[in-house]
Amino acid sequence: MIPLLDKLKVFTKLKGKLNKEKISVGLDIGTSSVKLVKLKSNNGSVQLCDFNQIPVSSSGIDAVLKELAQTENIKDVNISVSGHSTIIRYVNFPKMNPEELNQALKFEAQKLIPFPINEINLDNYILKPDLPDNKMLLLLAAVKKEFLNQRLKLLEAAGINANIVDIDSLALVNAFNFNHSKESDDLKNKTVAVLNIGSSISNLNLLDNFLPCLSRDIKTAGNNFTKKIIDTLGVDLPTAEDLKINPEKDKSSKLAGVMEQVITNLATEIRTSFDYYESQCPSTVSKIYISGGGSLLKGLKESLNSMLDIEVAYWDAFSNIEVPDAGAPNSEKLNTVKNNALALSPVLSVAVGLALRQ
Repeated sequence: MIPLLDKLKVFTKLKGKLNKEKISVGLDIGTSSVKLVKLKSNNGSVQLCDFNQIPVSSSGIDAVLKELAQTENIKDVNISVSGHSTIIRYVNFPKMNPEELNQALKFEAQKLIPFPINEINLDNYILKPDLPDNKMLLLLAAVKKEFLNQRLKLLEAAGINANIVDIDSLALVNAFNFNHSKESDDLKNKTVAVLNIGSSISNLNLLDNFLPCLSRDIKTAGNNFTKKIIDTLGVDLPTAEDLKINPEKDKSSKLAGVMEQVITNLATEIRTSFDYYESQCPSTVSKIYISGGGSLLKGLKESLNSMLDIEVAYWDAFSNIEVPDAGAPNSEKLNTVKNNALALSPVLSVAVGLALRQ
């Protein structure tokens, strides 16, 4: 097994390109399901080879990983982590070469990362090398060794090797930037938010002209919506999950009231992040792009738009990725993804970002 320090390679390229004819696998290990995306390059373009999503049942994540290893014939994957055992920091740092930076971080990281330095794996990426006053903008990421080691052991038990360990937020940024043109009027020279609402955590990222400048995990997520429905309506878990996306007509108005409190909590956290950013920078957040299984909640987009007074939109993680023609292997399954992008693309966005990494 590769040493853990070598595993944490989160910023080699925020928008990596795949080698010719090389298949790359992104494995997004969530609390409610495990998502897999296979991509390969083809003369400069990227093609979708396969995808899968398996719910995590009472048998646990380890059983799902073993099933995927067998059914998808995977050995090497790119994975990501998130939550309280990970951290991302954006820091103005004195300008220096990579060797000097690595030496300086051994001493400075303890001031910047709220974990004991001997308990973490640390990586960095220079986002802006030429700031005023001989500074540069540095992105730091850390993950606790114990947490990462547990995740790697799960993979190892399933016969899977982790090529790259990323962080959910940065994998999301990778997918978003890959699928949006640098010339887009909605994004060029603007600050936008990319919000991924998972089951237990929502990942919020602010991008200033495509470069990440703020990342944080928000605890309000899909499970909060589900629990609220269960507590209010007294239904079981599968029914609550279905009602989130397909509310029955006679329950629609009641569900809207139930969900309003949770959406308000989420909107408050988002607004707090925007206010902090806008107090530090001259620009304002102009648009929110949402993804993740939790984003499929009926009426969420409209509610966030109303509460935050900012345009909210879904985005397609496959908009710049080719889907095989009919008749190709998996074509029926893959065309289902393309034809129902709003239904499936949000769930697979992190896995797409991981598969785009070398």
